[in-house]
Amino acid sequence: MKILVIGSGGREHAIAWKLAFDERVEKIFIAPGNGGTSKENKCANLDIKINDIPALIRFAKDGGIDLTIVGPEDPLSKGIVDEFEKEGLLIFGPFKAAAQIEASKSFAKDIMLKAGIPTAAYEKFSDYDNACDYVKAKGTPIVIKADGLAAGKGVTVALSIQEAEIALKEIFLDKVFGNCAEAVIEEFMEGEEATYLAITDGKNIIPLDVSQDHKQAYDGDMGPNTGGMGAYSPVPIIDKTKFDWVTFNIAYPMIKEMEKRGSPYKGVIYAGLMVKGDTIRVVEFNCRFGDPECEVVIPRIKSGFLDVLIGSAKGNLNDCTLEWDSEATLCVILASGGYPKSYKSGYEIKGLDNEVADGVKIFHAGTKIQDGKTVTAGGRVLCVTATSNSLRKAIEKAYKMCGKISWTDMHYRKDIGAKALKNNN
Repeated sequence: MKILVIGSGGREHAIAWKLAFDERVEKIFIAPGNGGTSKENKCANLDIKINDIPALIRFAKDGGIDLTIVGPEDPLSKGIVDEFEKEGLLIFGPFKAAAQIEASKSFAKDIMLKAGIPTAAYEKFSDYDNACDYVKAKGTPIVIKADGLAAGKGVTVALSIQEAEIALKEIFLDKVFGNCAEAVIEEFMEGEEATYLAITDGKNIIPLDVSQDHKQAYDGDMGPNTGGMGAYSPVPIIDKTKFDWVTFNIAYPMIKEMEKRGSPYKGVIYAGLMVKGDTIRVVEFNCRFGDPECEVVIPRIKSGFLDVLIGSAKGNLNDCTLEWDSEATLCVILASGGYPKSYKSGYEIKGLDNEVADGVKIFHAGTKIQDGKTVTAGGRVLCVTATSNSLRKAIEKAYKMCGKISWTDMHYRKDIGAKALKNNN
């Protein structure tokens, strides 16, 4: 089989890496890929942008691609699945109408409301002044969300009125998130966040597993929201009973409501959860694999990954199963100094000759090859993933590897996984 993976981050590197182990896979093309995917077994990068849908279709046709897998949300929201299927090409991911579950926060909240899915109370606004008046009336803490795609950075948990006003100014006046014209303002939910991932064909669901992302830039969950600074899986606060509850009370109601609306949902179900004791509510839905959640969940799959991707794309998961590794996996994101705000790129990354280590895999995100050297080319640069028979050992392995890698202004959190160790005690 020949496979096309669309995207350039750690998520796409992890997907391609896992699929390369399948003996049925002959070649994997990644568009556009990164410095790490270019060196991966069976893999080759393509100089095609993720939103150049006509060029991607031409390559899939001319190259005899058997399956295309879309990593990022942007091409999904632009209808890449619809266009591929019109050409008779097999592609994994939701249709444009269904991808609105991530592209529009208000659309997602309406789905949850109609499906009876527990979530935070909310209101939506289309102008700065009314939104500010609402925040002042409600008080803080309060959650401000840009109603559109924001690469995981469009959410602010405002602890003061001033923080809320700054977040609203970024959305409405500064246009930090492009043409986003609305904001969703939600009640603040207490608890710990976790990410539930599953694959669906629109009727059946095959759950993956739960992970916990670390969104804030700095230790102790301080600083601005990022695309994710690290993750681990499995998650102690979600046992099997809670996991099954999420599948049948959140995941299934979501796809049933989408089908009822004439927008059948297939692809990845990503449910961001807020967990407080036995109470679980949905923070958000996304229409693709999370990043860095993908980098800790996919390595734990022993077999069946390609089959469920194909089954979902064909709309039939009836005969598909996944086999799992019981070991713990943890990843630490190595980022450019200044991320998620302004940062500089082009620095040579040193220490990658240590990459091959027992139970450790480095997934590249913001890297490229320049003059034969691997250099930084983004905010989140590398994802150091470690697997072991205990989370504590996985943490030790990951941070030991982090200490061997360096570049100018490299930054990473030192407390990834600390919550899990505390919850296990």
